[in-house]
Amino acid sequence: MILPTILGVIFVVLVLLLRAIVAPALIVVANIVSYGATIGLSALLFNHVFGFPGSDPSVPLLGFVFLVALGVDYSIFLMSRAREESLEHGNRAGIRRALAVTGGVITSAGIVLAATFAALGVIPLIFLAQIAVIVGLGVLIDTFVVRSLLVPGLVADVGRRSWWPWQGRIKD
Repeated sequence: MILPTILGVIFVVLVLLLRAIVAPALIVVANIVSYGATIGLSALLFNHVFGFPGSDPSVPLLGFVFLVALGVDYSIFLMSRAREESLEHGNRAGIRRALAVTGGVITSAGIVLAATFAALGVIPLIFLAQIAVIVGLGVLIDTFVVRSLLVPGLVADVGRRSWWPWQGRIKD
């Protein structure tokens, strides 16, 4: 019940902020994909590299809450700029310009945030080490793959329909 509620609230906030339905749906789907990749990679690390005996049942939920909140943060920054740039330069050029302007800030923030959470990994509690790995790894995936490649690529491929229904004067 918690996960769909979180995603629903985030979707509504994104719709109001971006004044679109398709772009927020793409962002929510990208966050789900990012979370799935993070949990899968983390499970491989926990089982085959770190040799953890198990996992606290709340770890995936807490990881989801952290990662979705942080991922949406970066998405809002990127996509609000993309909408502004798309109105002036068209969708493809707009997303490219938004990525060029916000990319450095998103990347820097992602690296700092991942390093901060990685610091929890040295505390000798498996629960905190798992949260540290999930959030740190997830932020790096989100920063370098989702916000830099997946979301801009999806928005560029979908074209001006990304901003539907209020696409106004945005051109492809």
